[in-house]
Amino acid sequence: MREMRVLSPTAILGYGFPMASFEAGMALKPHCIAVDGGSTDPGPYYLGEGVSFTDRNAVKRDLTIMITAAKKAGIPVLVGTCGGSGADSHLNWCVDIVEEIARTEKLQLNTAIISAEIPKEVVRIALAEGRISPLTAVPDLTEEAIDSTTRIVAQMGLEPFLKALEEPVDVILAGRTYDPAVFAALPVKKGFKPGLALHMGKILECACIASTPGSGSDCMMGIIGSDYFKVFPLDHKARKCTTLSVAAHTLYEKSNPYLLPGPGGIIDLNDTKFTQLDDYTVKVSGSTFKPSEVYTVKLEGASCVGYRTVSIAGARDPIMIDQIDAIIAAVKGRVKQNFGDTLGEYRLDIKVYGKNGVMGDLEPIKEINTHELGIVIDVVAAEQSIANTVCSFARSSMLHYGYEGRISTAGNLAFPYSPSDFKAGPVYEFSIYHLMQLDEDYPLFEVQRRLLTEEA
Repeated sequence: MREMRVLSPTAILGYGFPMASFEAGMALKPHCIAVDGGSTDPGPYYLGEGVSFTDRNAVKRDLTIMITAAKKAGIPVLVGTCGGSGADSHLNWCVDIVEEIARTEKLQLNTAIISAEIPKEVVRIALAEGRISPLTAVPDLTEEAIDSTTRIVAQMGLEPFLKALEEPVDVILAGRTYDPAVFAALPVKKGFKPGLALHMGKILECACIASTPGSGSDCMMGIIGSDYFKVFPLDHKARKCTTLSVAAHTLYEKSNPYLLPGPGGIIDLNDTKFTQLDDYTVKVSGSTFKPSEVYTVKLEGASCVGYRTVSIAGARDPIMIDQIDAIIAAVKGRVKQNFGDTLGEYRLDIKVYGKNGVMGDLEPIKEINTHELGIVIDVVAAEQSIANTVCSFARSSMLHYGYEGRISTAGNLAFPYSPSDFKAGPVYEFSIYHLMQLDEDYPLFEVQRRLLTEEA
């Protein structure tokens, strides 16, 4: 095969895409449709709680279009990091959606299902054998961290997809996945160079975010050849790929501009060249793959660290705005004075948007030049009831705090919502963010095959 075409419909399954762009992509006769189903970007809550950050109806819409078109064309659909975080609960959620599609559309779908959730005992053994190391700025893994973690996933690379493609398959649904793998798998299976295929996957993983103007909700096409790949958006009127946009996305979420590590090896970009072919197409060549001496996978795990209550308000009094730091300090002091140590440990954070709500202490602009502030009172405690108590007291204290120069005594804050306090529920943090060296005797990512039909 001289070239292979891979269609990336959207940056994340459920983000949507225009039908005109998708149809333009299908008209080019792609050899597969691949899509990333999730990311750790929304934080640890979704992994810890076992729920998706993408909407079910939106995911079903995208998958219905992809699967029906792919089945008609006789090509596979590959989905990585199903359900947003890629644990078994997320994967099963996505399998259920595909089962519904098979019934509704009266399809028979040869489906490969690949789990990425790792038993705690496997991680404990690896820790005891010295096969786990922390990523940058992450503490060493401990038994306590493993015990507190609700679920653990490992980021799979190409190998499970290559195995799934050994037999005829309509849909591959995988748990936590190295983002480029779903796009690179079929090209590598057909003999194209892994370095080029994975680099192409790195561009396609976010679809048209690699174009200009960028969009996570539009389709991108990748075409790989013997010593190059090409990428371009499917809506040529709305956006285009440039050498700058493609090179910039190559560096997306990477700390080294030349070496991009992943499961089993590194994409080496030292000899990579970006060439503008026309107004909307970029050709990339020279990328190579260097296998690692030791095969490692990234582990991700999340632990519940408490419960959150939040109150959102606005302030417009210029006298209050001038004194906002002192007022916040006084409110925190009142909470501590009122309850002492009777509530146990809690965290009270008051974010001020319009001052430094985004960057906090790192904000270089120290002077406030705004007529209003947005204030978020954020409390995390060991129990929801304690978080409710602290947030309520902090909110009422700030509402009626008597600062110097205050004129109106009706209240300092404007609340856009009633009730003013939101019980946000459990709070998670990443407890495991480490590399694990694989034990060759352990089948980490097993491929299960199921026929999903209208009778399922």
